[in-house]
Amino acid sequence: MTEITLSHITKIEGHAALHVKIDKGKLKTCRLTAVEGSRYFEGLVKGRNYHEAPEMTSRICGICSCAHTIAAQKAVERALDVHVTDQTKRLRKILTLGERIRSHATHLHFLALPDYLGKASGLDLLPKYQKEIERALRLMHFGNKVVHVIGGREIHPVAAQVGGFTNIPDPQKVAELLEEAKKLIPDTIKAAQLFLKLKTPNIQQGFDWFSLTNPEEYAVLEGDLKSSKKTYTQEHYLDYIEEYHTRDSTANFVVKDGKSFMVGALARFNNNRHQLMPKALALMKHSPLKDISTNPFHQNIAQAIETVHSMEDIVELLKEPFKEEKRILPTQHSGHGIAAIEVPRGILWHEYRIQKGKIVYCNIITPTAQNLLLMNENLKGYIPTVLDLPKEEIILGIEKLIRAYDPCFSCSAHFLKVDWEEG
Repeated sequence: MTEITLSHITKIEGHAALHVKIDKGKLKTCRLTAVEGSRYFEGLVKGRNYHEAPEMTSRICGICSCAHTIAAQKAVERALDVHVTDQTKRLRKILTLGERIRSHATHLHFLALPDYLGKASGLDLLPKYQKEIERALRLMHFGNKVVHVIGGREIHPVAAQVGGFTNIPDPQKVAELLEEAKKLIPDTIKAAQLFLKLKTPNIQQGFDWFSLTNPEEYAVLEGDLKSSKKTYTQEHYLDYIEEYHTRDSTANFVVKDGKSFMVGALARFNNNRHQLMPKALALMKHSPLKDISTNPFHQNIAQAIETVHSMEDIVELLKEPFKEEKRILPTQHSGHGIAAIEVPRGILWHEYRIQKGKIVYCNIITPTAQNLLLMNENLKGYIPTVLDLPKEEIILGIEKLIRAYDPCFSCSAHFLKVDWEEG
């Protein structure tokens, strides 16, 4: 009996543990769990005023603070029958895309890429891959700048509020963003081409996927939910989404129609790749993602091409000037609202019940919680295919697979400890 313990999976956000047991050359046990401390955000917002929910829940994650802010705002607005302007929707989308560029660039170059180039960390890529690192830093800086200009600061945006924005961004800074975005499109293309050249395991695991879908655009903040088989509405999500807890994990597991599923960039590609912006679309057509993929390692390619799309989209969204307008305040103070939006790692759910302006119920479902069961199943399918390799190579492959999901265990907790047993 051989035992492998990964007690600290590096280059992921948060902490996780993996227990693997091999008996006579066959996989007997494989269990990935979160070991992050509980966060209690859903309880913290209870009893607070409705307008505090976005600001408080943005603290769930520094990487995706805009995502939690906007998801909370949309859910509260639906609860209180607030209908925001098209300009507010546009500003929120720019904010979301800026955060996506920052997140994807960070994950791809500093967390995923070192594995494929035989390095322990992003710093170890220097000096040989200095151009690639400088390119990544430019993209990350731009994402930060978008969030700062639109949201008021680089993390935990303050300008975005329930009903609109406290002020419109400075026209001069918007013009600078537009010109910078145009200049950075070639950087995003080169980054995507780099990831298209990397050799990834050729496995197709036949899983289901789930993303927003919108006939008008590559869905980000608006739309219904689509799987490989059918379309669902957001309002009745508890009819098909179920959370459950296990004693060995601080993160919830989530199933759809009783089964595992994938959310994230690859799921979005499987449903919406035909709606990509022109340069991203051209890259996709010459990639493994030109057809539907159920290879979890293709998440990195999807993120890389999606970064091109996001930069192209920001260019278009910044062209129209912004005008001064007042926030739309609620005229009712009780209700129930649900919102699902696409964030870097997949679908983010926020749900609130409000009575007389106070939050009485909150439920938040993060992308990593939704992916956790499928990650376990992917590992069970992948590990038997590499058992003839040295132990160190097997562990590296396991870590590559987990990192491909870009998991955020801090968010999912309401990397990597590996226990490996072999006999």
